[in-house]
Amino acid sequence: MTRRTLFGAAALAAAERTFANPTSAGRLKQSVCRWCYSKMTLDDLCANSARIGLQGIDLVNHDEWPVVRKHGLTPSMTPGAGTIGDGWNRKEAHAKLEKEMRANIELAAAAKVPNVITFSGNRRGMNDEEGKENTIAGLNRVKKMAEDNNVTINLELLNSKVDHHDYMCDHTAWGVDVCKRVDSPRVKLLYDIYHMQIMEGDVIRTVRDNIRYIGHFHTGGVPGRHELDGTQELNWHTVALAIADLKFDGFVAHEFIPTRDPMESLAQAYELFKV
Repeated sequence: MTRRTLFGAAALAAAERTFANPTSAGRLKQSVCRWCYSKMTLDDLCANSARIGLQGIDLVNHDEWPVVRKHGLTPSMTPGAGTIGDGWNRKEAHAKLEKEMRANIELAAAAKVPNVITFSGNRRGMNDEEGKENTIAGLNRVKKMAEDNNVTINLELLNSKVDHHDYMCDHTAWGVDVCKRVDSPRVKLLYDIYHMQIMEGDVIRTVRDNIRYIGHFHTGGVPGRHELDGTQELNWHTVALAIADLKFDGFVAHEFIPTRDPMESLAQAYELFKV
């Protein structure tokens, strides 16, 4: 398979420009999600990521942070509170989630880790307005601690169509309304491009309209959550340019499951986003 087949013509041209200027890291801070490379040791993933030019490793637990730091990388997204199925949309969970979140913010702050992740939870028959009110109330319990410690709580947007049936925070508008009403610079959205392309599309305009409420990005090709190449729906280089032009200073983390040589695929994704 040729590089032109893998990338598509426009993306290949962008990649070749960055290959010609290897000293430029581009305007975006890039990281990679640990779980997509579970067959590799974390040490190997970090070593390869640093060699490629990435700056962080996403979705790592606090006991893994020393390995990440050893390679000069940042633990760019770490546990906050809750699970995909069980989150802030239920008041009876708030006390437990608050305790969990406070403990993880304290750990993150001490290690200068910038982001923690959290979730709305599944609907299980609850209507979206009730779930929204509950989520707002829950996040209000922890926002001041996040602000005081310079740690950003990232509420993840996930699709409920293919991967996470019944998940409540499945549209950008719902998540943005939560963030607006919590009204904290330290409570934002984890905008997963893979998930939102499935749910609503119109990614670039949505990101432009709501960038102030986005704290973090994940990538992943649609369909299948595979490489960011010519087999996918989006022009990833254009997406990268749109994010960079907004002067976004958080992390963009690659969260795709490679179907070829994993480090070659990761390096190609890095080059596409090195804008």
